[in-house]
Amino acid sequence: MTIDATSPILARHDPRQAACLAVFGMVSLSFIDSFVPIIAHDIGIWQFHATRSAIVLAALLPMALIMGWRLQVRNWWAVAWRSFCISSAMILYFGAVASLPVAQVAAGLLTAPIFVLLITWGFYGARIGRWRVLAVLLGFVGVMLVLRPTGGDATALNVIPVGAGLLYAMGAVATRQYCAEESEAVLVAAFFAALGIWGALGLLVLSETVSDPAINGFFGTGLQPWTKGALFWTFGQALVSLVGIAALFRAYLLAEASHVAVFEYSFLIAAGMWGYVLWGQVPDALALIGMVCIICAGVVIIKRSGAA
Repeated sequence: MTIDATSPILARHDPRQAACLAVFGMVSLSFIDSFVPIIAHDIGIWQFHATRSAIVLAALLPMALIMGWRLQVRNWWAVAWRSFCISSAMILYFGAVASLPVAQVAAGLLTAPIFVLLITWGFYGARIGRWRVLAVLLGFVGVMLVLRPTGGDATALNVIPVGAGLLYAMGAVATRQYCAEESEAVLVAAFFAALGIWGALGLLVLSETVSDPAINGFFGTGLQPWTKGALFWTFGQALVSLVGIAALFRAYLLAEASHVAVFEYSFLIAAGMWGYVLWGQVPDALALIGMVCIICAGVVIIKRSGAA
Protein backbone atom coordinates (compact mmCIF):
# COMPACT_ATOMS: atom_id res chain seq x y z
CA MET A 1 0.00 0.00 0.00
CA THR A 2 1.34 3.45 -0.86
CA ILE A 3 0.70 6.63 1.04
CA ASP A 4 0.36 10.05 -0.53
CA ALA A 5 3.04 12.28 0.90
CA THR A 6 0.92 15.34 0.13
CA SER A 7 -1.96 14.11 2.28
CA PRO A 8 -3.32 16.81 4.57
CA ILE A 9 -3.23 14.30 7.44
CA LEU A 10 -0.05 14.83 9.45
CA ALA A 11 1.29 11.41 10.36
CA ARG A 12 3.30 10.64 13.48
CA HIS A 13 5.37 7.53 14.09
CA ASP A 14 3.39 5.24 16.39
CA PRO A 15 4.03 1.54 15.62
CA ARG A 16 1.89 0.31 18.52
CA GLN A 17 -1.20 2.22 17.42
CA ALA A 18 -0.51 1.21 13.82
CA ALA A 19 -0.49 -2.45 14.84
CA CYS A 20 -3.77 -2.05 16.74
CA LEU A 21 -5.42 -0.32 13.79
CA ALA A 22 -4.19 -2.95 11.34
CA VAL A 23 -5.49 -5.78 13.52
CA PHE A 24 -8.81 -3.95 14.02
CA GLY A 25 -9.15 -3.51 10.26
CA MET A 26 -8.40 -7.16 9.56
CA VAL A 27 -10.75 -8.43 12.29
CA SER A 28 -13.53 -6.18 10.96
CA LEU A 29 -13.06 -7.30 7.36
CA SER A 30 -12.87 -10.99 8.26
CA PHE A 31 -16.04 -10.65 10.36
CA ILE A 32 -18.18 -9.08 7.66
CA ASP A 33 -16.79 -11.41 4.97
CA SER A 34 -18.09 -14.34 7.01
CA PHE A 35 -21.65 -13.33 6.08
CA VAL A 36 -21.14 -13.50 2.31
CA PRO A 37 -22.72 -17.00 2.18
CA ILE A 38 -25.95 -15.45 3.52
CA ILE A 39 -25.90 -12.86 0.73
CA ALA A 40 -25.22 -15.63 -1.80
CA HIS A 41 -28.51 -17.32 -0.87
CA ASP A 42 -30.49 -14.45 -2.41
CA ILE A 43 -28.36 -12.59 -4.99
CA GLY A 44 -25.33 -13.13 -7.22
CA ILE A 45 -21.80 -11.80 -6.98
CA TRP A 46 -22.39 -9.23 -9.75
CA GLN A 47 -25.39 -7.61 -8.08
CA PHE A 48 -23.51 -7.66 -4.77
CA HIS A 49 -20.43 -5.87 -6.12
CA ALA A 50 -22.37 -3.35 -8.21
CA THR A 51 -24.45 -2.33 -5.20
CA ARG A 52 -21.64 -2.49 -2.64
CA SER A 53 -19.37 -0.34 -4.80
CA ALA A 54 -22.11 2.24 -5.35
CA ILE A 55 -22.64 2.51 -1.58
CA VAL A 56 -18.91 2.84 -0.84
CA LEU A 57 -18.32 5.44 -3.55
CA ALA A 58 -21.38 7.40 -2.45
CA ALA A 59 -19.81 7.63 1.02
CA LEU A 60 -16.15 7.95 -0.03
CA LEU A 61 -16.30 10.71 -2.64
CA PRO A 62 -18.09 13.32 -0.49
CA MET A 63 -15.75 12.40 2.38
CA ALA A 64 -12.73 12.98 0.14
CA LEU A 65 -14.03 16.40 -0.87
CA ILE A 66 -14.72 17.39 2.74
CA MET A 67 -11.30 16.17 3.94
CA GLY A 68 -9.48 17.74 1.00
CA TRP A 69 -8.02 14.48 -0.29
CA ARG A 70 -6.51 14.72 -3.76
CA LEU A 71 -8.66 12.94 -6.37
CA GLN A 72 -6.63 13.81 -9.46
CA VAL A 73 -5.27 10.76 -11.30
CA ARG A 74 -1.69 11.17 -12.52
CA ASN A 75 -1.29 7.95 -14.52
CA TRP A 76 -4.60 6.58 -15.83
CA TRP A 77 -3.13 3.42 -17.36
CA ALA A 78 -1.29 2.47 -14.18
CA VAL A 79 -4.32 3.08 -11.97
CA ALA A 80 -6.55 1.16 -14.39
CA TRP A 81 -4.18 -1.83 -14.47
CA ARG A 82 -3.82 -1.89 -10.69
CA SER A 83 -7.58 -1.62 -10.23
CA PHE A 84 -8.20 -4.41 -12.75
CA CYS A 85 -5.78 -6.77 -10.99
CA ILE A 86 -6.99 -6.17 -7.44
CA SER A 87 -10.69 -6.06 -8.35
CA SER A 88 -10.29 -9.33 -10.27
CA ALA A 89 -8.65 -10.81 -7.18
CA MET A 90 -11.64 -9.75 -5.10
CA ILE A 91 -14.09 -11.27 -7.61
CA LEU A 92 -12.33 -14.61 -7.17
CA TYR A 93 -12.04 -14.13 -3.41
CA PHE A 94 -15.73 -13.37 -2.83
CA GLY A 95 -16.77 -16.05 -5.29
CA ALA A 96 -14.83 -18.61 -3.26
CA VAL A 97 -15.99 -17.25 0.13
CA ALA A 98 -19.59 -18.00 -0.87
CA SER A 99 -18.78 -21.73 -0.87
CA LEU A 100 -15.60 -22.24 1.19
CA PRO A 101 -14.65 -21.27 4.77
CA VAL A 102 -13.26 -17.73 4.94
CA ALA A 103 -10.08 -18.97 6.63
CA GLN A 104 -9.35 -21.35 3.74
CA VAL A 105 -9.92 -18.65 1.14
CA ALA A 106 -7.89 -16.13 3.14
CA ALA A 107 -4.98 -18.57 3.18
CA GLY A 108 -4.96 -18.53 -0.62
CA LEU A 109 -5.28 -14.74 -0.81
CA LEU A 110 -2.44 -14.24 1.67
CA THR A 111 -0.02 -16.03 -0.62
CA ALA A 112 0.26 -12.61 -2.31
CA PRO A 113 3.65 -11.70 -0.71
CA ILE A 114 5.09 -14.92 -2.15
CA PHE A 115 3.90 -13.99 -5.64
CA VAL A 116 5.10 -10.39 -5.19
CA LEU A 117 8.57 -11.72 -4.48
CA LEU A 118 8.51 -14.03 -7.51
CA ILE A 119 7.16 -11.31 -9.84
CA THR A 120 9.71 -8.70 -8.76
CA TRP A 121 12.49 -11.27 -9.12
CA GLY A 122 11.33 -12.61 -12.49
CA PHE A 123 10.29 -9.35 -14.18
CA TYR A 124 12.17 -6.59 -12.36
CA GLY A 125 15.44 -8.29 -11.50
CA ALA A 126 15.04 -7.97 -7.74
CA ARG A 127 17.59 -9.91 -5.72
CA ILE A 128 16.28 -12.47 -3.27
CA GLY A 129 18.39 -14.12 -0.63
CA ARG A 130 18.42 -17.53 0.94
CA TRP A 131 15.83 -16.70 3.61
CA ARG A 132 13.24 -15.49 1.14
CA VAL A 133 13.76 -18.51 -1.13
CA LEU A 134 13.12 -20.75 1.88
CA ALA A 135 10.06 -18.66 2.73
CA VAL A 136 8.64 -19.20 -0.77
CA LEU A 137 9.10 -22.96 -0.40
CA LEU A 138 7.51 -22.88 3.05
CA GLY A 139 4.58 -20.87 1.71
CA PHE A 140 4.10 -23.35 -1.13
CA VAL A 141 3.97 -26.21 1.38
CA GLY A 142 1.43 -24.23 3.41
CA VAL A 143 -0.80 -23.70 0.38
CA MET A 144 -0.73 -27.41 -0.43
CA LEU A 145 -1.68 -28.30 3.15
CA VAL A 146 -4.57 -25.82 3.30
CA LEU A 147 -6.06 -26.22 -0.17
CA ARG A 148 -5.01 -29.80 -1.00
CA PRO A 149 -5.75 -29.46 -4.74
CA THR A 150 -5.08 -33.16 -5.35
CA GLY A 151 -7.08 -34.53 -2.42
CA GLY A 152 -10.22 -36.61 -2.58
CA ASP A 153 -12.47 -33.58 -2.06
CA ALA A 154 -10.52 -31.34 -4.45
CA THR A 155 -12.39 -29.23 -6.99
CA ALA A 156 -11.48 -26.29 -9.20
CA LEU A 157 -12.84 -24.08 -6.43
CA ASN A 158 -9.93 -25.10 -4.19
CA VAL A 159 -7.35 -23.33 -6.37
CA ILE A 160 -9.38 -20.14 -6.94
CA PRO A 161 -8.06 -18.51 -3.72
CA VAL A 162 -4.48 -18.92 -4.97
CA GLY A 163 -5.52 -17.25 -8.24
CA ALA A 164 -6.84 -14.39 -6.11
CA GLY A 165 -3.48 -14.22 -4.35
CA LEU A 166 -1.64 -14.03 -7.68
CA LEU A 167 -3.87 -11.24 -9.02
CA TYR A 168 -3.61 -9.34 -5.74
CA ALA A 169 0.18 -9.61 -5.95
CA MET A 170 0.14 -8.24 -9.50
CA GLY A 171 -1.86 -5.29 -8.22
CA ALA A 172 0.55 -4.79 -5.33
CA VAL A 173 3.52 -4.74 -7.71
CA ALA A 174 1.70 -2.24 -9.93
CA THR A 175 1.06 -0.07 -6.87
CA ARG A 176 4.73 -0.03 -5.96
CA GLN A 177 6.15 0.29 -9.48
CA TYR A 178 3.69 2.60 -11.23
CA CYS A 179 1.29 4.21 -8.72
CA ALA A 180 3.65 5.72 -6.16
CA GLU A 181 2.53 9.24 -7.11
CA GLU A 182 -1.18 8.51 -6.71
CA SER A 183 -3.09 9.48 -3.58
CA GLU A 184 -4.69 6.82 -1.42
CA ALA A 185 -8.15 8.26 -2.12
CA VAL A 186 -7.62 7.81 -5.87
CA LEU A 187 -6.48 4.19 -5.47
CA VAL A 188 -9.35 3.24 -3.16
CA ALA A 189 -11.98 4.98 -5.32
CA ALA A 190 -10.59 3.41 -8.50
CA PHE A 191 -10.59 -0.04 -6.89
CA PHE A 192 -14.25 0.16 -5.90
CA ALA A 193 -15.15 1.70 -9.26
CA ALA A 194 -13.51 -1.30 -10.97
CA LEU A 195 -15.48 -3.70 -8.78
CA GLY A 196 -18.64 -1.79 -9.67
CA ILE A 197 -17.82 -2.13 -13.37
CA TRP A 198 -17.29 -5.88 -12.92
CA GLY A 199 -20.69 -6.07 -11.25
CA ALA A 200 -22.44 -4.06 -13.98
CA LEU A 201 -20.82 -6.14 -16.75
CA GLY A 202 -21.83 -9.38 -15.05
CA LEU A 203 -25.43 -8.20 -14.72
CA LEU A 204 -25.43 -7.11 -18.37
CA VAL A 205 -24.14 -10.48 -19.60
CA LEU A 206 -26.74 -12.34 -17.53
CA SER A 207 -29.60 -9.93 -18.24
CA GLU A 208 -31.24 -12.20 -20.84
CA THR A 209 -31.09 -15.31 -18.67
CA VAL A 210 -33.39 -16.59 -15.96
CA SER A 211 -31.25 -17.44 -12.97
CA ASP A 212 -31.68 -18.60 -9.41
CA PRO A 213 -28.93 -18.45 -6.73
CA ALA A 214 -29.89 -21.92 -5.52
CA ILE A 215 -29.35 -23.37 -9.02
CA ASN A 216 -26.87 -21.10 -10.77
CA GLY A 217 -24.65 -20.25 -7.80
CA PHE A 218 -22.99 -16.97 -6.83
CA PHE A 219 -21.17 -16.52 -10.16
CA GLY A 220 -24.02 -17.51 -12.46
CA THR A 221 -26.85 -15.48 -10.95
CA GLY A 222 -28.09 -12.29 -12.60
CA LEU A 223 -30.29 -9.52 -11.22
CA GLN A 224 -32.59 -10.73 -8.45
CA PRO A 225 -35.31 -9.03 -6.37
CA TRP A 226 -33.81 -7.66 -3.18
CA THR A 227 -34.61 -9.39 0.08
CA LYS A 228 -34.30 -7.65 3.43
CA GLY A 229 -31.47 -9.95 4.46
CA ALA A 230 -29.42 -9.47 1.28
CA LEU A 231 -29.89 -5.70 1.36
CA PHE A 232 -28.97 -5.48 5.04
CA TRP A 233 -25.78 -7.52 4.67
CA THR A 234 -24.74 -5.78 1.46
CA PHE A 235 -25.03 -2.39 3.20
CA GLY A 236 -23.18 -3.87 6.18
CA GLN A 237 -20.46 -5.19 3.88
CA ALA A 238 -20.01 -1.78 2.29
CA LEU A 239 -19.86 0.19 5.53
CA VAL A 240 -17.71 -2.23 7.54
CA SER A 241 -15.34 -2.64 4.58
CA LEU A 242 -14.94 1.13 4.41
CA VAL A 243 -14.19 1.30 8.16
CA GLY A 244 -11.72 -1.58 7.93
CA ILE A 245 -9.91 -0.10 4.95
CA ALA A 246 -9.81 3.32 6.66
CA ALA A 247 -8.23 1.75 9.75
CA LEU A 248 -5.64 0.03 7.60
CA PHE A 249 -4.95 3.29 5.73
CA ARG A 250 -4.36 5.09 9.03
CA ALA A 251 -2.08 2.28 10.19
CA TYR A 252 0.16 2.73 7.16
CA LEU A 253 0.39 6.45 7.97
CA LEU A 254 1.65 5.70 11.47
CA ALA A 255 4.40 3.16 10.80
CA GLU A 256 6.64 1.60 8.16
CA ALA A 257 4.90 -0.59 5.58
CA SER A 258 7.04 -3.61 6.50
CA HIS A 259 5.82 -3.29 10.11
CA VAL A 260 2.12 -2.90 9.30
CA ALA A 261 2.00 -5.58 6.59
CA VAL A 262 2.90 -8.28 9.10
CA PHE A 263 -0.27 -7.56 11.07
CA GLU A 264 -2.41 -8.06 7.96
CA TYR A 265 -1.91 -11.77 8.61
CA SER A 266 -4.22 -11.38 11.60
CA PHE A 267 -6.95 -11.63 8.94
CA LEU A 268 -6.24 -15.35 8.63
CA ILE A 269 -6.39 -15.90 12.39
CA ALA A 270 -9.54 -13.79 12.75
CA ALA A 271 -11.20 -15.57 9.82
CA GLY A 272 -10.61 -18.90 11.53
CA MET A 273 -12.00 -17.51 14.79
CA TRP A 274 -15.15 -16.08 13.16
CA GLY A 275 -15.68 -19.28 11.19
CA TYR A 276 -15.72 -21.23 14.45
CA VAL A 277 -17.79 -18.73 16.47
CA LEU A 278 -20.41 -18.04 13.77
CA TRP A 279 -20.63 -21.28 11.82
CA GLY A 280 -18.82 -23.94 13.85
CA GLN A 281 -16.14 -24.36 11.17
CA VAL A 282 -12.96 -25.94 12.54
CA PRO A 283 -9.93 -26.39 10.21
CA ASP A 284 -8.29 -29.78 10.50
CA ALA A 285 -4.73 -30.25 11.76
CA LEU A 286 -3.13 -30.16 8.31
CA ALA A 287 -4.96 -26.95 7.40
CA LEU A 288 -3.84 -25.31 10.66
CA ILE A 289 -0.23 -26.30 10.01
CA GLY A 290 -0.56 -24.93 6.48
CA MET A 291 -1.91 -21.61 7.77
CA VAL A 292 1.03 -21.31 10.16
CA CYS A 293 3.42 -22.01 7.26
CA ILE A 294 1.80 -19.30 5.12
CA ILE A 295 1.91 -16.76 7.96
CA CYS A 296 5.57 -17.54 8.71
CA ALA A 297 6.50 -17.36 5.03
CA GLY A 298 4.73 -14.03 4.58
CA VAL A 299 6.30 -12.50 7.69
CA VAL A 300 9.80 -13.57 6.63
CA ILE A 301 9.32 -12.18 3.11
CA ILE A 302 7.90 -8.88 4.36
CA LYS A 303 10.57 -8.39 7.01
CA ARG A 304 13.48 -9.39 4.78
CA SER A 305 12.12 -7.19 1.98
CA GLY A 306 11.87 -4.26 4.38
CA ALA A 307 15.46 -4.80 5.44
CA ALA A 308 16.77 -5.18 1.88
